[in-house]
Amino acid sequence: MNLSAVFHRPLSEYAHAVDENTYVFRLRTARDDLESVRFFFADRADMSPKLSFQSLPMPKIRSDKLYDWYEITLHTPFLRIAYYFGLNDGTQVKYFIGDCFEDTDDQERSDYFQLPFNLRVDRLEIPNWVHDAVVYNIFPDSFADGKSHMADQSATADWHGNECRSLHGGTVNGIRENLDYIRELGCNCIYLNPIFAASSYHKYDTLDYFHVDPTRGIDEDFRLLVQEAHDMGIRVIIDGVFNHICWRHPFFQDVLEKGKASLYYDWFYELPEKPVYPGLGGEADYLCFAYVPEMPKTNTANPGVRDYFCRVGAHWVRDYDVDGWRLDVSNEVDDAFLRAFRDAVKREKPDALVIGEVWENAFHYFNGNMLDSAMNYDFRRFCKQFMAERCIDAAEFNLRVSDLIMRCKKQGLAAQLNLLDSHDVSRFLTVCNGDRDRMELAIVFQMSFVGMPSIFYGDEKGLMGQSEPEYRQVMDFGRENALEDVYRRLIRLRQEQPALRRGEFRTVEAKGSLYCYERTLDTQTVRITMNAGAEMFSIPVVGTLLLQKSYVHGLLGENGYLIERL
Repeated sequence: MNLSAVFHRPLSEYAHAVDENTYVFRLRTARDDLESVRFFFADRADMSPKLSFQSLPMPKIRSDKLYDWYEITLHTPFLRIAYYFGLNDGTQVKYFIGDCFEDTDDQERSDYFQLPFNLRVDRLEIPNWVHDAVVYNIFPDSFADGKSHMADQSATADWHGNECRSLHGGTVNGIRENLDYIRELGCNCIYLNPIFAASSYHKYDTLDYFHVDPTRGIDEDFRLLVQEAHDMGIRVIIDGVFNHICWRHPFFQDVLEKGKASLYYDWFYELPEKPVYPGLGGEADYLCFAYVPEMPKTNTANPGVRDYFCRVGAHWVRDYDVDGWRLDVSNEVDDAFLRAFRDAVKREKPDALVIGEVWENAFHYFNGNMLDSAMNYDFRRFCKQFMAERCIDAAEFNLRVSDLIMRCKKQGLAAQLNLLDSHDVSRFLTVCNGDRDRMELAIVFQMSFVGMPSIFYGDEKGLMGQSEPEYRQVMDFGRENALEDVYRRLIRLRQEQPALRRGEFRTVEAKGSLYCYERTLDTQTVRITMNAGAEMFSIPVVGTLLLQKSYVHGLLGENGYLIERL
């Protein structure tokens, strides 16, 4: 028995409550090491001298090239649970109790793993609508200034003596006038990069958190955008930049003028006694975002800063009815701030969604109820490696899919923002060297995996770009590209098949370039088989064929896929 591979972490994605009477417990072991695992549980508040344990078999839910994963969904009225695992490899039985391996399960009541109490406030509760969401991510400066139109003209506007710039001229009204295009594509949620008054064209250096940037429009334009989006069944998520602000913001200007005497001195993370703005390209003597002196870092642990930004969060949800926030650089602000902000937003709208920009594994933030979701850059990374670059095989891809699935609490996986690209990375078609067939495979996986698919504006038009000016290029509404039909067909399939939105995920086969998986909801199963290589595979159709590509006479060719309802 390979005990070194056995892993469980209490009070985490490996042990958590879903609701009042439902719990999820998980265990990882070495692949093909055990014949069976049993889960033992008892009411830890039972005052008897010995706890009375019940046991249930733990189903094996996943296997990859390194590990097996066992999971049980437990329904019990117990609010306090003591538990342990029985491991059987066919020749011996070991008991995994409180991080120790024992030959007998007759232990002291305090020795067992504990889920101390099912506290409502500590449960991760995700808005139900995320299961059905398909997100369209818009970089406002580059999207539209009218109906299917983008003039691509720079502009400036004054905001209380500060210049606000636009590079391409996109507006809030331009977004509103193209909501029908977004809906017809199949998307029912838009995520907007920043729209608040700011100096730069990208708007990540905020001057005023309570007003729309004058180059984008006015506040009422945004109110009308949200109203019309909601009328069309489209939710609206906006971008909040709270880790840093513009150096021209009145708070930082007050610090530059008064130094330590400023009321806002402690609102910034690390300052000399009298900070000085060094000029464009200079080296700041204060802490900034990524060494950019125009973006001094805030001190979100300061009560005044925390309360101010929580008011911002509540304001746009309460007064403009937005449906959620994406938090820029959320992994560089403190945990307590994230909890406070999430709470403030959900007090105004309980089903609002809070997404964090976290490029790495974000399990820390989900386990601590700081975020509902994260931008799933690892999803992009693994799709890039398997579908685009072909530098890993299906078995390795499946190992990485296990990581995507098992890093989240059960109920939280559906809220992850599964993106192939964004305003910060190269266009996925560029990563594919312009090969639409390779990108189509990635879209198939994106639209059939667990979580919210996120489309960066123009991907459906075949936009490409390696550098920032390229991947933030203006939208080309008149451009025809085969990918647009791919997106429409696959989004429609996701909408028509509940299993693709709410079903359990199971890998069927992963070998060479062949990857096969299923999504199952109740009695409905949809199977997807894809080939990310040149080798031909003989694949029989075993269900009702929904979609196919490069499948001829029972052979699945390169970049081909089968989607069947079993």
